[in-house]
Amino acid sequence: MPPVTTGGAVRTDGAAPGVGERLGLGVPDCAHPLLAPREWAALARTGPVGDGCGPPSPLHWTVLNVAGGPGARPDPYCAPAATALRGAGVTLLGRLDMRDGVRTFGELVGEARRYLDWYRVDGFYLANCPSGPGSLPHAHRVTATLHALTGGGQLVLAHTRHPHPGFAECPAQLVTFAGSWADYRWSQVEPWTADLPAGRFCHQVHALPRTHLEEALRVARWQGAGTVCFTDRRESPGQDPWETLPGYWDEIVSRLGPGVSE
Repeated sequence: MPPVTTGGAVRTDGAAPGVGERLGLGVPDCAHPLLAPREWAALARTGPVGDGCGPPSPLHWTVLNVAGGPGARPDPYCAPAATALRGAGVTLLGRLDMRDGVRTFGELVGEARRYLDWYRVDGFYLANCPSGPGSLPHAHRVTATLHALTGGGQLVLAHTRHPHPGFAECPAQLVTFAGSWADYRWSQVEPWTADLPAGRFCHQVHALPRTHLEEALRVARWQGAGTVCFTDRRESPGQDPWETLPGYWDEIVSRLGPGVSE
């Protein structure tokens, strides 16, 4: 019996999607460590088991957003939080806002250097990344430079809509879905994504109830995502659903890996 999927791109190689590429978690915009100390402590507890020698952590990356970017000077609360995550083996990304392609190359690289100097981040999360073909030269130049600055560190292009296939040439993971559970459960991904490893793609879903968590994980696997950002928090004017961890954080951590968050 053929597999049932809600997406347009299905893994058809006869094996489970993402074999050898464990589905894991991303945390795209946790609140400032001063406002959410318990959240940051929970993130540090999901680091690799056994000092990096045991099973891998289910947490693929988390994002540090100091003040819409790195801020004007080192933050006394963010530096210790970054150090704790680095010590726990958690990949920490600095948030850079592309503003749908409006930010210049110089602005983005300048902020990236401050993140590296002050917080020693492992890579970058480029929020509000443009998705159309006209933005490809800018995206290629920015990601190639950031890739070199970090020595091949993790990059995530956070598109607000499904990106043009040319973005797959960037050395980065692509966010190919960002929206609510009501939209995600009936979503479709572009067929070109099926030709690439699951690790190249991330899905971000808010307003996802605990009762539909298993269903959402099935959708992510069949659509070929390697990283998911799931939360039961809802988006509203002035309210970022990613500022706090979901109410089912411990449950999803235990489902996706051997890490402990308690």
